[in-house]
Amino acid sequence: MKTLREDRKITQAGLAGAVDVSRQTILFMEKGKYNPSLRLAWRISQVLGSSIEEIFTFEDEDWKPER
Repeated sequence: MKTLREDRKITQAGLAGAVDVSRQTILFMEKGKYNPSLRLAWRISQVLGSSIEEIFTFEDEDWKPER
């Protein structure tokens, strides 16, 4: 998320204002210390012009899809 944000010349404060959260929330997401709700992830993806999947990843080595 940080790379996409910086590539688009958006500050943490600017992104925070655009999605109605604090700058600290953006900072914590960029550091991997906070997982956004689906609604917040969608709003961020709209502002950054990327898909949610491009911005956020989740890896759980214990989870295996049922077949």
